Amino acid sequence: MYLLNTSTLQLEEFPKHTKYAILSHVWGREEVTFRDINGPHAVRMEGYTKIERCCAQALADGYKYAWIDTCCIDKSSSAELSEAINSMYRWYEGAAVCYAYLADVPSNENPAEKDSKFRHSRYFKR
Repeated sequence: MYLLNTSTLQLEEFPKHTKYAILSHVWGREEVTFRDINGPHAVRMEGYTKIERCCAQALADGYKYAWIDTCCIDKSSSAELSEAINSMYRWYEGAAVCYAYLADVPSNENPAEKDSKFRHSRYFKR
């Protein structure tokens, strides 16, 4: 299994006993996959923003690594994909922190507002 280095945004093999952040999100268009992440085209993909933001937040919070399902699982390997699906609970359980990315909520949104987009995010309907 792999983790993203939050400084370089490059995949690294999972070092044992390492603290990492994890991202919970709703898949969207143009998600950056395992095959895409190290390619030059990845930065132009729509899903790259959530990777950048997750890694920036994790780095700011003192985590060297982050795990994001879209790009940290090699889906071309049926064995790895099967293991990842079966281990998903352990990935979340083992994370030091979990960030939720709500793509349809502006960053300046006040969740306390009655008509907040936060309250109607797709994230809560998945």
